[in-house]
This record gives sequence, C-alpha cells and structure tokens, in this order.
Amino acid sequence: MDKVSTEVVALFAQIVDRYTKEYEQAAAARDLTSIQAKVLAALDEPQPMHVIASKLGSERSNVTGIIDRLQARGLVERRPDERDRRVKYIVATEEGRRLALEFRGALRFAAEPLAALGAADRRQLRDLLRRMLGD
Repeated sequence: MDKVSTEVVALFAQIVDRYTKEYEQAAAARDLTSIQAKVLAALDEPQPMHVIASKLGSERSNVTGIIDRLQARGLVERRPDERDRRVKYIVATEEGRRLALEFRGALRFAAEPLAALGAADRRQLRDLLRRMLGD
C-alpha cells in the first residue's frame, strides 16, 4: 500500500473510532444500547423484522430481543402485514420517533466536521465515498 493510502486508512480508523464513541455516548444518554439506537434511527418507515436483521447483519432471533426491549419501553410496535400476517412490521411509536430524532441531533461529530466543508466539497466527498462502496 502506498503512503497516501496508508494515511487514508489511518484517518478512516480515527473517524470510525470517534464516531463510534460519540454514537455509544449518545445512545447511553438515552438509556439505549448502540444496537437499539441503530434500530430506532433506521425506522423512518415501517420495516419487516427480516429487513432490520439484514441491515444490522444480525440473526433474526437477536433482533427479536432488541425489538422486545424497545417495545417494552413503548418505542416501537409490531404490526402484521396486511397481505401476509406471518410478516411483522416494526413501527416506531411517536415516542420512538421523538427519541430517534433527539438521538440523531446529539451526533455532533458527524455534523461539525462536515459543516467546515463547503457544499461542493461535501458533494465531492459523498461521491468519492459512494465510488469506494461501489454505489
């Protein structure tokens, strides 16, 4: 690996470490685990359990426990699919949506460095990251 690539990898590692730390702190401040916060933040619209499990890279049985705990707190509800009652959609309650919005707002690390970049730089960074991911 060339010197610049090594530096880029090291910078990515620093960014991930800082983001992870802030993410965990923001979740804990709301009495959530990191994974519970990820589920809530991902529920902009109702999603089936298997889709949530896939996004998290987790087993469905693990996601069931996460959803159980969020449901016990009144943050999500399970709703059967109208066409296939075996499929359960997970829907954020009003309180769940409020908490997810509050959680996202607490993630300053992601927002503050990006605010230092102009709009053109942010678009260029977005496009480069998409290329790296193959999107």
